[in-house]
Amino acid sequence: MTVSTMRRRATRRLVLILALSVASAVAVGPVRSATANACQTQWGSLVKSQGPYTEKQITNVRSGRHQCFDRLVIDINGDGTGAPGYYVTYVRTVKKDGSGAIVPLRGGARISVIVRAPAHADNGRVTYRPANEKELVNVAGYRTFRQVAWAGDFEGQTTIGLGVRARLPMRAFVLTAPGGGHRVVVDVAHSWN
Repeated sequence: MTVSTMRRRATRRLVLILALSVASAVAVGPVRSATANACQTQWGSLVKSQGPYTEKQITNVRSGRHQCFDRLVIDINGDGTGAPGYYVTYVRTVKKDGSGAIVPLRGGARISVIVRAPAHADNGRVTYRPANEKELVNVAGYRTFRQVAWAGDFEGQTTIGLGVRARLPMRAFVLTAPGGGHRVVVDVAHSWN
């Protein structure tokens, strides 16, 4: 084997190694980009508000964990007219409806979630009674939520206190549920993007 043949083979190997390095870098680049774009939670942290009061009543409060955010869901039955409104905002303290007493919440920030629907029917029958007012749902292991607590049902609206890790982007919206009911949804992002 001549020296020139050995140089050509070495050059080919070097070109092949460089080509593979560039190809793998290009392949990894878009994957990182897609992952980063998957959590675009540019919702801001200002007040989220929509809609009027409704006669429909709250029947349940639940939560869930997602890749980019933690979610609070307030279920509202199909009895009565209209979709429920909401007023969701960061506050220094969440206060009980009627009395104004402070609702203690774990976390570095607090969100007041006001749903413009009662948790009782017109005849006074309670439609949602939390088993534990200080812990409406178990949020152990959540990245953002620290506590969900009851703050009251007063004058056609219901207030829930949400303790979160820090002031982070959040959004709120209403979904239509089967049977004519609705769901008020509050998402709080895991980070600022």
